Amino acid sequence: MIHTEHHRSHRSGWLRAAVLGANDGIVSTSSLILGVAAASTAQSDIMLAGVAGLVAGAMSMAAGEYVSVSSQADTEHADLNIERKALAEHYELEQEELADIYITRGLEPELARQVAEQLMTNDALGAHARDEIGITDTGQARPLQAALSSAATFTAGALLPLLVAWWAPSSLLTPLVALFSLLFLALLGAIAARVGGAPMLKAAARVMFWGSLAMALTSAIGRVFGVVA
Repeated sequence: MIHTEHHRSHRSGWLRAAVLGANDGIVSTSSLILGVAAASTAQSDIMLAGVAGLVAGAMSMAAGEYVSVSSQADTEHADLNIERKALAEHYELEQEELADIYITRGLEPELARQVAEQLMTNDALGAHARDEIGITDTGQARPLQAALSSAATFTAGALLPLLVAWWAPSSLLTPLVALFSLLFLALLGAIAARVGGAPMLKAAARVMFWGSLAMALTSAIGRVFGVVA
Protein backbone atom coordinates (compact mmCIF):
# COMPACT_ATOMS: atom_id res chain seq x y z
CA MET A 1 0.00 0.00 0.00
CA ILE A 2 1.37 3.41 -1.02
CA HIS A 3 1.40 6.02 1.72
CA THR A 4 0.26 9.43 0.53
CA GLU A 5 -0.10 12.72 2.35
CA HIS A 6 -2.49 15.48 1.39
CA HIS A 7 -0.72 18.83 1.65
CA ARG A 8 -2.41 22.18 1.22
CA SER A 9 0.49 24.48 0.29
CA HIS A 10 -0.33 24.11 -3.43
CA ARG A 11 -3.56 25.98 -2.72
CA SER A 12 -1.85 29.06 -1.29
CA GLY A 13 -1.74 31.03 -4.54
CA TRP A 14 -5.37 30.87 -5.64
CA LEU A 15 -6.62 30.80 -2.05
CA ARG A 16 -4.80 34.04 -1.22
CA ALA A 17 -6.21 35.77 -4.29
CA ALA A 18 -9.76 34.51 -3.69
CA VAL A 19 -9.81 35.48 -0.01
CA LEU A 20 -8.24 38.88 -0.71
CA GLY A 21 -10.76 39.68 -3.44
CA ALA A 22 -13.83 38.56 -1.51
CA ASN A 23 -12.65 40.19 1.72
CA ASP A 24 -12.00 43.49 -0.05
CA GLY A 25 -15.41 43.30 -1.70
CA ILE A 26 -17.25 42.80 1.58
CA VAL A 27 -15.25 45.30 3.63
CA SER A 28 -15.02 48.14 1.10
CA THR A 29 -18.64 47.93 -0.05
CA SER A 30 -20.14 47.55 3.42
CA SER A 31 -17.96 50.38 4.71
CA LEU A 32 -19.01 52.60 1.81
CA ILE A 33 -22.68 51.82 2.39
CA LEU A 34 -22.40 52.53 6.11
CA GLY A 35 -20.45 55.73 5.53
CA VAL A 36 -23.02 57.07 3.07
CA ALA A 37 -25.91 55.92 5.29
CA ALA A 38 -24.38 57.71 8.28
CA ALA A 39 -24.58 60.95 6.33
CA SER A 40 -28.41 60.58 6.36
CA THR A 41 -28.62 59.89 2.63
CA ALA A 42 -31.66 58.42 0.89
CA GLN A 43 -31.65 54.65 0.34
CA SER A 44 -31.56 55.08 -3.46
CA ASP A 45 -28.39 57.15 -3.13
CA ILE A 46 -26.89 54.53 -0.82
CA MET A 47 -27.57 51.82 -3.40
CA LEU A 48 -26.09 53.97 -6.16
CA ALA A 49 -22.94 54.52 -4.12
CA GLY A 50 -22.74 50.80 -3.38
CA VAL A 51 -23.06 49.78 -7.03
CA ALA A 52 -20.51 52.40 -8.06
CA GLY A 53 -18.15 51.12 -5.37
CA LEU A 54 -18.60 47.56 -6.60
CA VAL A 55 -17.76 48.43 -10.21
CA ALA A 56 -14.85 50.69 -9.28
CA GLY A 57 -13.47 48.17 -6.79
CA ALA A 58 -13.69 45.24 -9.20
CA MET A 59 -11.92 47.19 -11.93
CA SER A 60 -9.31 48.42 -9.48
CA MET A 61 -8.64 44.88 -8.25
CA ALA A 62 -8.38 43.58 -11.81
CA ALA A 63 -6.07 46.36 -12.94
CA GLY A 64 -3.91 46.12 -9.84
CA GLU A 65 -3.52 42.35 -10.09
CA TYR A 66 -2.82 42.52 -13.83
CA VAL A 67 -0.11 45.16 -13.46
CA SER A 68 1.43 43.46 -10.42
CA VAL A 69 1.48 39.96 -11.89
CA SER A 70 2.63 41.30 -15.28
CA SER A 71 5.64 42.84 -13.55
CA GLN A 72 6.34 39.48 -11.93
CA ALA A 73 6.02 37.75 -15.31
CA ASP A 74 8.41 40.26 -16.91
CA THR A 75 10.97 39.56 -14.20
CA GLU A 76 10.58 35.80 -14.66
CA HIS A 77 11.05 36.09 -18.44
CA ALA A 78 14.14 38.25 -17.97
CA ASP A 79 15.65 35.73 -15.55
CA LEU A 80 14.90 32.87 -17.93
CA ASN A 81 16.57 34.72 -20.79
CA ILE A 82 19.66 35.27 -18.63
CA GLU A 83 19.71 31.59 -17.74
CA ARG A 84 19.15 30.53 -21.35
CA LYS A 85 22.16 32.61 -22.44
CA ALA A 86 24.31 31.24 -19.62
CA LEU A 87 23.46 27.67 -20.61
CA ALA A 88 24.37 28.35 -24.21
CA GLU A 89 27.73 29.91 -23.32
CA HIS A 90 28.79 28.13 -20.11
CA TYR A 91 26.98 24.79 -19.98
CA GLU A 92 29.56 23.00 -17.82
CA LEU A 93 29.75 25.83 -15.32
CA GLU A 94 25.97 25.88 -15.08
CA GLN A 95 25.98 22.14 -14.43
CA GLU A 96 28.47 22.63 -11.61
CA GLU A 97 26.33 25.42 -10.21
CA LEU A 98 23.28 23.16 -10.17
CA ALA A 99 25.27 20.38 -8.52
CA ASP A 100 26.41 22.81 -5.82
CA ILE A 101 22.77 23.64 -5.10
CA TYR A 102 21.99 19.98 -4.52
CA ILE A 103 25.09 19.59 -2.34
CA THR A 104 23.88 22.42 -0.08
CA ARG A 105 20.57 20.56 0.21
CA GLY A 106 22.30 17.47 1.55
CA LEU A 107 23.31 15.29 -1.40
CA GLU A 108 26.74 13.73 -1.64
CA PRO A 109 28.93 15.57 -4.19
CA GLU A 110 29.10 12.65 -6.63
CA LEU A 111 25.37 12.02 -6.46
CA ALA A 112 24.67 15.75 -6.80
CA ARG A 113 26.73 15.88 -10.01
CA GLN A 114 24.89 12.85 -11.40
CA VAL A 115 21.51 14.36 -10.60
CA ALA A 116 22.47 17.69 -12.16
CA GLU A 117 23.77 15.95 -15.29
CA GLN A 118 20.64 13.84 -15.75
CA LEU A 119 18.23 16.67 -15.09
CA MET A 120 20.03 19.00 -17.48
CA THR A 121 20.11 16.30 -20.16
CA ASN A 122 16.35 16.10 -19.93
CA ASP A 123 15.54 19.84 -19.51
CA ALA A 124 18.44 22.12 -18.64
CA LEU A 125 16.49 25.36 -18.55
CA GLY A 126 13.64 23.81 -16.56
CA ALA A 127 16.04 22.41 -13.97
CA HIS A 128 17.74 25.78 -13.44
CA ALA A 129 14.43 27.66 -13.49
CA ARG A 130 13.07 25.40 -10.76
CA ASP A 131 16.08 24.88 -8.50
CA GLU A 132 18.16 28.02 -9.06
CA ILE A 133 15.59 30.73 -9.73
CA GLY A 134 12.55 29.19 -8.04
CA ILE A 135 10.16 29.32 -11.01
CA THR A 136 7.75 26.40 -11.33
CA ASP A 137 4.85 25.66 -13.68
CA THR A 138 2.28 25.90 -10.88
CA GLY A 139 3.72 29.13 -9.48
CA GLN A 140 4.35 30.90 -12.78
CA ALA A 141 2.80 34.34 -13.14
CA ARG A 142 -0.44 34.49 -15.17
CA PRO A 143 -1.59 38.15 -15.32
CA LEU A 144 -4.94 37.72 -17.10
CA GLN A 145 -6.00 34.84 -14.88
CA ALA A 146 -5.10 36.82 -11.76
CA ALA A 147 -7.00 39.90 -12.99
CA LEU A 148 -10.18 38.00 -13.84
CA SER A 149 -10.21 35.95 -10.63
CA SER A 150 -9.63 39.04 -8.46
CA ALA A 151 -12.42 40.96 -10.18
CA ALA A 152 -14.79 37.99 -9.86
CA THR A 153 -14.14 37.35 -6.18
CA PHE A 154 -14.36 41.08 -5.35
CA THR A 155 -17.71 41.28 -7.15
CA ALA A 156 -19.00 38.21 -5.31
CA GLY A 157 -17.98 39.68 -1.97
CA ALA A 158 -19.34 43.15 -2.73
CA LEU A 159 -22.72 41.80 -3.80
CA LEU A 160 -23.41 40.41 -0.32
CA PRO A 161 -23.69 43.71 1.65
CA LEU A 162 -25.23 45.36 -1.41
CA LEU A 163 -28.07 42.83 -1.46
CA VAL A 164 -28.61 43.32 2.27
CA ALA A 165 -28.83 47.10 1.75
CA TRP A 166 -31.34 46.58 -1.06
CA TRP A 167 -33.47 44.21 1.03
CA ALA A 168 -33.30 45.99 4.42
CA PRO A 169 -35.85 48.65 5.43
CA SER A 170 -34.40 52.16 5.67
CA SER A 171 -34.70 52.28 9.47
CA LEU A 172 -32.67 49.07 9.92
CA LEU A 173 -30.27 49.40 6.99
CA THR A 174 -27.20 50.36 9.02
CA PRO A 175 -27.37 47.66 11.73
CA LEU A 176 -28.38 44.94 9.28
CA VAL A 177 -25.60 45.73 6.80
CA ALA A 178 -23.05 45.85 9.62
CA LEU A 179 -24.30 42.62 11.20
CA PHE A 180 -24.55 40.60 8.00
CA SER A 181 -21.21 41.91 6.72
CA LEU A 182 -19.49 40.71 9.87
CA LEU A 183 -21.20 37.34 9.51
CA PHE A 184 -20.09 37.13 5.88
CA LEU A 185 -16.52 37.98 6.90
CA ALA A 186 -16.55 35.36 9.65
CA LEU A 187 -17.84 32.76 7.20
CA LEU A 188 -15.21 33.73 4.63
CA GLY A 189 -12.42 33.50 7.18
CA ALA A 190 -13.65 30.13 8.43
CA ILE A 191 -13.96 28.69 4.91
CA ALA A 192 -10.52 29.94 3.93
CA ALA A 193 -9.04 28.46 7.09
CA ARG A 194 -10.80 25.16 6.49
CA VAL A 195 -9.49 24.92 2.92
CA GLY A 196 -5.99 25.92 4.00
CA GLY A 197 -5.93 23.70 7.09
CA ALA A 198 -5.62 26.59 9.57
CA PRO A 199 -7.58 27.23 12.81
CA MET A 200 -11.05 28.39 11.77
CA LEU A 201 -11.92 30.43 14.87
CA LYS A 202 -8.71 32.44 14.74
CA ALA A 203 -9.14 33.22 11.04
CA ALA A 204 -12.77 34.24 11.50
CA ALA A 205 -11.93 36.53 14.42
CA ARG A 206 -9.09 38.14 12.48
CA VAL A 207 -11.18 39.17 9.46
CA MET A 208 -14.08 40.26 11.68
CA PHE A 209 -11.80 42.54 13.69
CA TRP A 210 -10.37 44.37 10.68
CA GLY A 211 -13.73 44.48 8.95
CA SER A 212 -15.46 45.99 11.96
CA LEU A 213 -12.67 48.55 12.33
CA ALA A 214 -13.01 49.63 8.69
CA MET A 215 -16.79 49.90 8.94
CA ALA A 216 -16.64 51.85 12.20
CA LEU A 217 -14.13 54.38 10.86
CA THR A 218 -16.02 54.92 7.60
CA SER A 219 -19.31 55.26 9.42
CA ALA A 220 -17.77 57.83 11.76
CA ILE A 221 -16.44 59.84 8.84
CA GLY A 222 -19.84 59.75 7.13
CA ARG A 223 -21.54 60.91 10.31
CA VAL A 224 -19.11 63.82 10.71
CA PHE A 225 -19.52 65.01 7.14
CA GLY A 226 -23.28 64.48 7.35
CA VAL A 227 -23.47 66.82 10.34
CA VAL A 228 -21.24 69.38 8.61
CA ALA A 229 -23.36 69.25 5.48
